[in-house]
Amino acid sequence: MSRRAALRRAAVREWGPPAAAVRTALAERGARALALTLTATALTALVQLVQNQSWGYGPVRALGAVRAEDPLWSALLRTPLSLFVPALDLPVWGALAQILLVFGVAEICLGRWRTLAVAYAATLAGTLYARIGVALGPEAFLGLPASDARVVDTGPSAAVVALAVYVCHQRRARFTGALVVVAMVVEVLVKDNLAGREHLAAIAVVLAVCGVREWLGRRAPATRTGRRAPAIRTGRRPPAPGAGRRRSAQGLGAGGGGTRSGAPPMRSWNFRRGPAQRTSWW
Repeated sequence: MSRRAALRRAAVREWGPPAAAVRTALAERGARALALTLTATALTALVQLVQNQSWGYGPVRALGAVRAEDPLWSALLRTPLSLFVPALDLPVWGALAQILLVFGVAEICLGRWRTLAVAYAATLAGTLYARIGVALGPEAFLGLPASDARVVDTGPSAAVVALAVYVCHQRRARFTGALVVVAMVVEVLVKDNLAGREHLAAIAVVLAVCGVREWLGRRAPATRTGRRAPAIRTGRRPPAPGAGRRRSAQGLGAGGGGTRSGAPPMRSWNFRRGPAQRTSWW
């Protein structure tokens, strides 16, 4: 087998199931299969357009910018909109492409509500980690400097990374999932900033959720196997003790071979052992 054929088989094994699911969903439902993805992409583009205006920067920061120095209740209220606020120092087309691709595959493979739940859980994990890291300080393990308390959170990037890992686990694309995790670790090693660490926090939460799902999935078959089968009720009462002996003694003839009327018992032709015993073929 040539190297190109081996790579093709590996790619089909890795990306074939999600690609088939996407093709089937688009063929059956069209753009309706990507309702959440298209909405998220359009909302992110709109927020980017508004925050680049002189009159829109303040309202977007007041409604969707989350910092570790903000009160917790205020950060939680801003979290839903912060998912669609892209970073100002990065090109918006990259964020839109990531949302369109990763959110689209996740919406088809996971479902609309699960995709939204994983995205918000990842964003919230990054926000909470920033608060905990600043509280620990730079001297502690996984701690953050005090200056990071004034840095705005990552926006949609943490949700994109978490959804990519979750879809790879759900569709058994292990190589791609491992590649995403390694890329985020290398990002932190090369450029250690709050965004990279929030990505790792989102990945850690998603991996914990995947681990719990795997454990529950392995435990359920064992529970069903060890459970006793329920008794089936037929509605008939069990025979009274000695009923069989009384029934056999009531009408049998001598030697137990007859019936109450004295006629020979009827036998099916299936139980006759020789042609001499056959009286009819019917």
